[in-house]
Amino acid sequence: MAAIGFAAMIVLANVIMVPAGMPLTGAEIGEVTAFFATEGLAVGVGSALTPAAWILATFFGAGALAALWHSERERGEAWSLLGLAGLALQNATFAGVVAARLALTSTAPHDRSATTGLWALHDAVFTLNGAFLALALLGLSVGGLRTGLIRPWHGALGLLAAALQFASATFAHWVIDNGGLLGLLGLVGWLMWVVWIVAYGIVLIRQNPDTPARTLTNDRTSTAPA
Repeated sequence: MAAIGFAAMIVLANVIMVPAGMPLTGAEIGEVTAFFATEGLAVGVGSALTPAAWILATFFGAGALAALWHSERERGEAWSLLGLAGLALQNATFAGVVAARLALTSTAPHDRSATTGLWALHDAVFTLNGAFLALALLGLSVGGLRTGLIRPWHGALGLLAAALQFASATFAHWVIDNGGLLGLLGLVGWLMWVVWIVAYGIVLIRQNPDTPARTLTNDRTSTAPA
């Protein structure tokens, strides 16, 4: 339930802010100043949803760890811990993004130079956050595949989303400067991440808490132990 709640929170925050004119990564400072100077309410409401989203993401990670840990421990692996670490790191990193947005609502009406600096920092942290989303997707996708908790299509979706998020973070300099097709890497990866986490939540809801994920004896999806 936490996974589904998290997805609902982050989608709702975007539904509030994007129609209000939330600038894209790399937007011109004039557009940024106009938005944050006039749309403080939209930013405030969108930001108000994020603390609950971070808590829900952590609950989801703990639930996934509980479902996977017994089988992983028998295999001498810790992919679920890797995924939980990724979720914790993305929570901390995105707190910086939200803090920058809230600060922009204060500087935009009065100080263009401070607004320019804050927006540059916002774009950099926002784009680099893809590395931690990739870590969460990688750990819980591989862990779910190797223990048989999730289906191959679900794991493949997570790994593809992880690759797109990591590519966006890797090319952060060019994503911020140019946007365009490179900017779509993070957007497509983010949409896949939302679908992936909802599907994972459904898997955990259906999972019998008294029956740990099965250990695969003939694992064709195996990779090197984490």
